[in-house]
Amino acid sequence: MFDVYRNDKRDVLVLSTGSPIPGAFSTNRWRKSRKRILKVSEEIRSTVQRQGYYVRSLRVAKRE
Repeated sequence: MFDVYRNDKRDVLVLSTGSPIPGAFSTNRWRKSRKRILKVSEEIRSTVQRQGYYVRSLRVAKRE
């Protein structure tokens, strides 16, 4: 299973269940999702196994 966190900047952080937030990301205020995440994409799963975490920005580009 996975823990999913998000912050005010609409970034998403995915960790394996029970893992602490990495030091590089501890300065942001992360809010844990209350839902349990059982399945994630293969890309996210392999990145979490390799790096210990997965981060992605969900920001929408502003129109000019």
